[in-house]
Amino acid sequence: MRARLLALLAPFAFALAAPSGALALNINENYKPQNEFKLEPWLKLHLGGVDLSVNKAVFYVVVASILTCATMIWAARNMNALGRPGYFQTIIEGYYGLIQGITKGNLDGKMLRRWFPFLGAIFLFIWFSNMLGYLPLPTNTQEKVNIFGLHVPSLALYAATANLSVPLVLTFCVVLSYHYEGIRAKGFVPYLKGWVPPGVEGAAVAPIFVIEVISHFVRIVSLSVRLFANILAGHLLILFMGGGLVVLLNLGIFGSAVLGLITGTMAVAFFLFEVGLVATLQAFIFTTLAAIYLGGAVAAEH
Repeated sequence: MRARLLALLAPFAFALAAPSGALALNINENYKPQNEFKLEPWLKLHLGGVDLSVNKAVFYVVVASILTCATMIWAARNMNALGRPGYFQTIIEGYYGLIQGITKGNLDGKMLRRWFPFLGAIFLFIWFSNMLGYLPLPTNTQEKVNIFGLHVPSLALYAATANLSVPLVLTFCVVLSYHYEGIRAKGFVPYLKGWVPPGVEGAAVAPIFVIEVISHFVRIVSLSVRLFANILAGHLLILFMGGGLVVLLNLGIFGSAVLGLITGTMAVAFFLFEVGLVATLQAFIFTTLAAIYLGGAVAAEH
């Protein structure tokens, strides 16, 4: 739905970007919505040739990591201390049942015990990262608000998972993990031989093996880009519908009021849709695919 809407808006945006379109609609060229995703360094750090500067994305990753660790540690320490089932325990048991449903269908025995905490942590980290992206936090350092003489960064919506590097690192963790388990369970050569389906012989082995190699690279793209694109598209739609389009078009008081009423309503709808479904769904899909790949790597016929 969001992809189709962005596709419909794209020609309109290109038309507005043209000089004639900008002249006819009095485009506000000072407004640059892409700057919402620009990562300005808050604290510049360089180690050799590596840039380790702290920016907005690093802040969101750290907060999501702290929330993930704190939640799992608190639950582990306090679940047995609770006298009777309460609201929090019901939520934790529901979450446990969800992860158990994902893992039991794809892993068993030692694999289940070994990778259950990993998959549970990935789900929580992605969920926290996604949900944090829909909380307005003072992280926009380019636009500041004067509060009693203090220039405080303005509120902004940003998600760590809307930066491709974060889903890509999570994906590499999953890919390296299932390759490690496959080689550990079968040995290096037998694991590679298992990439060719049983019954394939002769000249067909080489192209089938190449196709399987390509499919493993496609997994990297599908895992990382799916999460990144869904979160980024949601934020872009909220940004434009929540006021970005009104500021960009600069239609005057009456035109802006009418357009703002329409797009503002759509922004609320998109926001509720993203928070209520997409944030959790993307965490569920990523965790499920990770469990499938881990289970497939050690299966008898891979």
